[in-house]
Amino acid sequence: MTVPAASSVPADPLSLSAFEVLVRARRATRHFLPQPIPDDLLARILDAARWAPSGYNLQPTHIFIVRDPGRRAAMLPACMGQAQVREAPLTLIFTGDRRVRSAHFERVLEMERAAGNLPEHYEKRLRAVVPLAFDRGPLGLKAALKAVFAPLRRLFLPTPAIPALDMRFWLAKQAMLSAMNAMLAATAAGLATVPMEGFDPGRVRRVLRIPRRFEILLLMPIGYAAPGTLTKTRLPTADLIHEVPADTRREATP
Repeated sequence: MTVPAASSVPADPLSLSAFEVLVRARRATRHFLPQPIPDDLLARILDAARWAPSGYNLQPTHIFIVRDPGRRAAMLPACMGQAQVREAPLTLIFTGDRRVRSAHFERVLEMERAAGNLPEHYEKRLRAVVPLAFDRGPLGLKAALKAVFAPLRRLFLPTPAIPALDMRFWLAKQAMLSAMNAMLAATAAGLATVPMEGFDPGRVRRVLRIPRRFEILLLMPIGYAAPGTLTKTRLPTADLIHEVPADTRREATP
């Protein structure tokens, strides 16, 4: 909930250069060696995922580890027969907890308060905003009211996106931040990953018996890359980065 002062993270061009090499080295890998991942190494990668940014610090991302060969083979039909699910020694299932507000909100406030990160005025604000953003009410009635009144409110006041109206979208944003941390950590450890969206969530849920409260958002086989991995290409920066021009109208106003 708090951001360290800029001075607490000293600038280091060498660190940035190393990070740039790491980012460019990461690529989606389709074929893996059967070599297992050491438990201590996997634990460090999962811990890196845990430290990803999180809206309201609610930390809704839960990761299920699929290590058993039988389970991974059973996932193949749900994953359109993509071989990496069976080849990689394990697959990480990134999910989002639909009940995160009731599961984590008070725990997070308690931890932040104990750490000295939660001024009283900010806690009051969170206690007002978080229920408003997340509560759907009985039979989704509160969500229905929010769906009606949010567009009307935007006509007069700035109104942020409301997670209760599209919980899967909000959960996906949180999970992808964690997944990116995990992929970069894996690359730094000499491992390969492939983020997968080509799967049937309902069938994956049934095969793995994942509770319905967890929205299945991303599958990530992880392991040591088989020889012959392809390189990665990207469009030029100029095609993708856009600078918003200055508002000259204000300067021209007398």
